[in-house]
Amino acid sequence: MRKYILKTEGENSKPTLALEECELPKPQPGEVLVNIRACSLNYRDLLVKSGKSASGGDGPVVPLSDGAGEITAVGAGVSQWKEGDRVALTFFQDWEDGPFEMKYHKAARGGSCDGVLAEYVAVPENSVVAIPEYMSYNEAATLPCAAVTAWHALFERGRPFPDGGSLLCLGTGGVSIIALQIAAAAGGKVYITSSSDDKIGRAMDLGATNGINYKTTPDWDKAIFEITGKQGVNQVMEVGGPGTFGKSMNAVGAGGTISMIGVLTGFDPTPVGLFPLVARAVDVNGIYVGSRAMFERMNHFLTEHKIRPVIDKVFSFEDVEVAYDCLENAGHFGKIVIELEGPPHV
Repeated sequence: MRKYILKTEGENSKPTLALEECELPKPQPGEVLVNIRACSLNYRDLLVKSGKSASGGDGPVVPLSDGAGEITAVGAGVSQWKEGDRVALTFFQDWEDGPFEMKYHKAARGGSCDGVLAEYVAVPENSVVAIPEYMSYNEAATLPCAAVTAWHALFERGRPFPDGGSLLCLGTGGVSIIALQIAAAAGGKVYITSSSDDKIGRAMDLGATNGINYKTTPDWDKAIFEITGKQGVNQVMEVGGPGTFGKSMNAVGAGGTISMIGVLTGFDPTPVGLFPLVARAVDVNGIYVGSRAMFERMNHFLTEHKIRPVIDKVFSFEDVEVAYDCLENAGHFGKIVIELEGPPHV
């Protein structure tokens, strides 16, 4: 079989991506062997590849957290799965349910432990979930990180997204677009920002109530406040980080929630006054993907509403570097997927 490996040659060197051949893994007791049929990329994968992510392991690692495929063999004692089952892998290998614990950082796929950019992976049976029957492998591969993150922020952490509530999504990447789809399906009003009027139009086709071009309207936070009748939104999907957090505080309403998810604007701190959090009694929740139980609850909701993840581009297993470049150029809408052909069953 083939797999990609991220290697770091020297202490201060940047990791390099290499395609290697290796023996097919054999599932150990309690494990299943998954023939990976599709993977998807997240911004975190760029950070790991560049050596900037704190999630990176000490040695060579198989990159990417998000994958879906078919179980082709099961180890001794496996009771939940059988050969032929279609599954997606969880982001955290060990977080099955309950509150987050720091120990889960040690098994974050594609960073601190091996990920899914391989033709086969052997993984614990409790670290996979069934794929919704109506979804393709490509669609299911988009779910483990971005979709679970959005679901966690909306319905699992703190106050659940209210009936008829309002949500602000920053940009049109993976988390923002699936959050738009989920919130719209739940009857919410969704506002979205983008530097592209075309992307705003596509977002409105998916159910967005309104969109603001942050290039032509730099004060998009004030615009959101005006559009909502000077009430602000109930929740903000904050994927930008230091460069957008101040504006997110201006856009959220009284008693609202800012779900802190990403750092698209970088890690460098940007001085910002935090008094709006106090003045509006705002909650700020740090969201780091979610548990297997959350994944299963989300899949039930997606199935109920027949939500199909939005895939912008699909690349082959041989064109992984091109897929990384596409993500880094930030021109995508939704998700970028790597599709693998199905090797013969073992």
